[in-house]
Amino acid sequence: MTKSSNQSYRILTVDDEPAVSKAMQMLLNYDGHEVQTADSGEAALSVYEPDKFDLVITDYSMVGMKGDQLAARIKQRRPDQPVIMVTAFANQFNSPGSPSSGADCVINKPFSLAELREAIVRVLN
Repeated sequence: MTKSSNQSYRILTVDDEPAVSKAMQMLLNYDGHEVQTADSGEAALSVYEPDKFDLVITDYSMVGMKGDQLAARIKQRRPDQPVIMVTAFANQFNSPGSPSSGADCVINKPFSLAELREAIVRVLN
C-alpha cells in the first residue's frame, strides 16, 4: 500500500513516550500529514479545538488521563471527530462485550506503517 491516497490530514498525536511520539510524527510527516504532538491527555485537550484536526491518534496507557478517557472527552466536544487509539491491549477493546473505548478504531502496539495507514483510511473515509 502506498501513501494513504495522497490525502494530507491535520493530525494530533498523543503519547507520553517521547521516542514513540517522535517516530509516529516522522511516519505521518513522511506521508505528507501535518502533525501536532501532545505528551498527555491533558496537553492534548489544551490544544484541541473542534475543526482544528482531521484526526486524533492517542496511546491508551498514559500517566494521568488514559486514551479512552481522552477519546471520550474529545467526542464530547465534537462527536464526529475521528479518533484512533493505539494500545498493547487492543484485544480488550476489540472483543464482543468489551468496554467502549470511545475511539473509532483501536490498533495493536506495536503496529506497522501499513496498519496505521489502513486505520487512517478506515476512519477518515
